[in-house]
Amino acid sequence: MGFELSPEEVETFTAELARLREEHRDLDSAIDALERVGSINQVQVQRLKKRKLYLKDRIAQIEDVLTPDIIA
Repeated sequence: MGFELSPEEVETFTAELARLREEHRDLDSAIDALERVGSINQVQVQRLKKRKLYLKDRIAQIEDVLTPDIIA
């Protein structure tokens, strides 16, 4: 037994999903740029990678809410 999201909730989740995906892509670019530069700050890179992992998990959570379970 599931639940229905209101159109407003779907819109809110969809907007958050887009924002999180964009931030995830931006972090990819930032990490790549830092790794290409000669002097790498490993602490900063690790923090960015942790943030990226958090975003990936949050994206998956939102996608699960937006995608209904299919019972075969």
